[in-house]
Amino acid sequence: MTTFEATRLVAGRELRTKLRDKAFLYSTAFFLVIVLASIVLPAIISGGPTKVAVAEPAAAAPLRQAEFEVVEVPDTAAAEKLLRDGEVEAAVVPGPEVLAMDDPPNDVVSALSAAPPVRLLDPGDIDPFLMVLIPTILAMLFFLTSYTYGLQIAQSVIEEKQTRIVEILVSSVPVRALLAGKVAAMTLLAFGQIALLAVVAFVGMSVTDVDTGVVDALGPTLAWFLPFFVLGFLMLATVWAGVGALASRQEEITSTSSPVQMAVLIPFFAVLFLQDNASAQQILSYIPFSSPIAMPIRLFKGDAAGWEPLVSLLILAVTALLLLAAGSRIYQGSLMRTRQKTTIAAAWKNA
Repeated sequence: MTTFEATRLVAGRELRTKLRDKAFLYSTAFFLVIVLASIVLPAIISGGPTKVAVAEPAAAAPLRQAEFEVVEVPDTAAAEKLLRDGEVEAAVVPGPEVLAMDDPPNDVVSALSAAPPVRLLDPGDIDPFLMVLIPTILAMLFFLTSYTYGLQIAQSVIEEKQTRIVEILVSSVPVRALLAGKVAAMTLLAFGQIALLAVVAFVGMSVTDVDTGVVDALGPTLAWFLPFFVLGFLMLATVWAGVGALASRQEEITSTSSPVQMAVLIPFFAVLFLQDNASAQQILSYIPFSSPIAMPIRLFKGDAAGWEPLVSLLILAVTALLLLAAGSRIYQGSLMRTRQKTTIAAAWKNA
């Protein structure tokens, strides 16, 4: 059996195991709910245009210009009836006079008031709520996926060591094929999960008639997010397997995986907390551990030049290759040491 065949065999075993795992199915459903909520919530929160009954013909034009839904009525009595029945939120009657039930409709008054025109030199095409929500979702997707899948890789390695199954596996397939198959399977599952979420997001946006500005900005962002995600996941996956192999039982996973956990947690919170700091975001978009989150967010907001994601992706790819080699060496040097926890130095030397 060649190394490639052995790798494919291990990957197939891992895929079948995960696809039957309820936790994996539940996590996929959870992510789908988050994506759908991010599409549906803005429409629910906005609630559509405000309805205003108008019995004063001169008020109809400025209200329509302010994007109110105008319901023209013949007289004041008809306007009051619609207002009391809850069909409209305000009414404009001859006088002119603005009617409401309990709260003054300041937005209607503002639309009817004489004010100097405002011209925006750089108008935003995207709802401010979505400008915050979508970057947060992108960050959470990478963080949760890389963290949960990475932890599962480490736990799987420890389980194989603790039950001594690894001794049987290593007698059948090379160690490098065992590692490559495990990482390839998890990467494929993670990528498939993210691709599914992207498809659902686009379908949901088309069904709910989300502003075309959002769709135009999100399309290129997702196109860049996917390669950043794959390289970022690969960069961490082998390291997760390596730190998992350092432990001899599940209770030791916290101590052996602490450096990797910090490498995932700190960039995630740094990108989220510094979203409004353009200089910090630019720096974070070139640091390999934070670039899979920071660069797609900058692309979505239109803050990155065309060449920047290429440079950032190249840095990430080089770092991924280096960490793949390091993680593989630690994995090979500690996998068969099943009696006690192994230090990184000992694993490196033993490899």
